Amino acid sequence: MLCGLAVGEKGVNVTNMQAIMKKEAGPGLVLKRARIPKPDNNDVLIKVLKTSICGTDLHIYNWDAWAAKTIKAPMIIGHEFVGRIHSLGANVQGFQEGDLVTGEGHLVCGHCRNCLAGRRHLCKDTVGVGVHRDGAFAEYVSIPASNVWHADSTIPTNVLSCFDPLGNAVHTALTYDLVGEDVLITGAGPIGCMAAAIAKHAGARHVVVTDINPYRLDLARQMGATLAVDVRTESLKDAEKLLDMKEGFDVGLEMSGSPLALQGMIEAMFHGGKIALLGLPSKDITIDLNTIIFNGLTLKGIYGRKMYETWYKTAVMLKAGLDIEPVITHRFHYTEFEKGFELMKKGQCGKVILVWSK
Repeated sequence: MLCGLAVGEKGVNVTNMQAIMKKEAGPGLVLKRARIPKPDNNDVLIKVLKTSICGTDLHIYNWDAWAAKTIKAPMIIGHEFVGRIHSLGANVQGFQEGDLVTGEGHLVCGHCRNCLAGRRHLCKDTVGVGVHRDGAFAEYVSIPASNVWHADSTIPTNVLSCFDPLGNAVHTALTYDLVGEDVLITGAGPIGCMAAAIAKHAGARHVVVTDINPYRLDLARQMGATLAVDVRTESLKDAEKLLDMKEGFDVGLEMSGSPLALQGMIEAMFHGGKIALLGLPSKDITIDLNTIIFNGLTLKGIYGRKMYETWYKTAVMLKAGLDIEPVITHRFHYTEFEKGFELMKKGQCGKVILVWSK
């Protein structure tokens, strides 16, 4: 049954909700009342329990060049969430009111070549929740049923709220076989730290993480990194000697978007090594093609998550002992969202959770 109304705590029908939005072009966000979205026949209306702040949300908050080009204000932002189904569109099957769910933030067209071939993560017409349409930083969010993922209730809701970025890390880390390999991760942001835990869980021998942020390098150690290297004062060559590595790294996971980090990774790779690229650079990068060609390196771009094999593998690894909770460092009520964004801007946090409902 379609429902444009929500039931408040005292059983009174309400049509408005609290939402964090980009009200107009420029830096900052505001907490305002907004209309509760009305789902159509194929959509699910979800009461949000928790959300987590993404680097994309920080770009929107700061209103950098990418945000100014991409975001059409006014718009509710946010795409990392966990919640319970409030109501279902008339055509929706396989879900019930009250189900614990999270959602895939990339909405795909369903009829391009890749979608028809089952490669939906490569859809050329992807629409981003909280980027191109209203998002999940609100008391309710509506998304197509095809983007809703049944959540395992034995997994903590803090972790479930991070399934989107965790899926990025899983997709990137599992692009190549890691068993017995030496892995280099450039960038100790939350996704890089998650990837360190995934690589160890998947059987990597050594996992080395580089960054210039001591706080986040310490997080990488907590997440299982063999070594966390501050490239301002330490070198990858020294790390290789310390770990008795003879010919360089087998697999590289580039998570920083830094030109220097990528160049350093290329130089540190084993001949025939493989690199997965997730970090987005803020400007054009010049790379040494001679090294890539003569050393037989493979570079592959990664975007989002495989729908929905990545989600399955993520859930199974968490059930099998993968622990990402150390990277969840701060929790705030949604009315204190400014505190979370300030920590994000300073780089003095891992994942920041905003609590919307019990």
